[in-house]
Amino acid sequence: EVTALRRQLDHHEKFHELVGRSASMTSLFRRIQEVATVDFTVLIEGETGTGKELVARAIHAASNRSDGPFVAVNCAGLTETLLTSQLFGHKRGAFTGAVADHKGYFEAAAGGTHFLDQIGEISPGLQAMLLRVLEDKRVTRVGDTLERALDVRILAATHHDLAEDARVGRFRSDLLYRLRVARLILPPLVARREDIPLLVGHFLRRVRAATGKECRELSIPALRLLLDHSWPGNVRELFNVVERAAEMAEGGIIDPSCLSIAAVQTATRQTSTQDEYQQITN
Repeated sequence: EVTALRRQLDHHEKFHELVGRSASMTSLFRRIQEVATVDFTVLIEGETGTGKELVARAIHAASNRSDGPFVAVNCAGLTETLLTSQLFGHKRGAFTGAVADHKGYFEAAAGGTHFLDQIGEISPGLQAMLLRVLEDKRVTRVGDTLERALDVRILAATHHDLAEDARVGRFRSDLLYRLRVARLILPPLVARREDIPLLVGHFLRRVRAATGKECRELSIPALRLLLDHSWPGNVRELFNVVERAAEMAEGGIIDPSCLSIAAVQTATRQTSTQDEYQQITN
């Protein structure tokens, strides 16, 4: 068992910046390659922390637009006015503080890919404006009358159930159909636990490259704790745990005392069976 787990830590499988060899991830890699070859709009769905932006970047890198820019914007946490100006740009004098013409993200992404993260958070007014961009491939800056043609591929991501949001009137169904020409669904980390050793090895290499700290191994008890955890924050949470553990580790080995989840998992570790670990290591 120890040998098998350590072999997984040393094994390295990547597709661009995505790491995994589980059936769900190898299927996702194939789907990315398929959608990358055609200029469809793609909706990327999955829980928070599953790596939706990494999927968008992989689509861009595998497409014929890879030499163009990749422009990402997080649609959450911004007022409608500010997000509208960022996406569409504005004309000088369009509002207080608009002292010069400003090119928006749609225009900045010309020849490349524009990624709209957390698309489910945009207002009804912005939904209508985005629908027109998708239908006409043209954009009008705020305060301007001139329409500008766009040459950009649009990818969007959400952790919402947009079909349910559309059913209850929170999201336009016509916009959903335009966004979901192609659809990718990312698995949560608990659905691909066999990828955790690979991810840990990948993150340890990143930490070593960034800090120079020689932290190369996880003890088997520490790895078991990671395998047991429910990972509500998914891959992002795993990276944070590994990064912190690497900083705390002494002698190059991470043991359970280094893991920020250790106290929580001590009580639940006993519920794991040997069969679970055997299945993961096979």
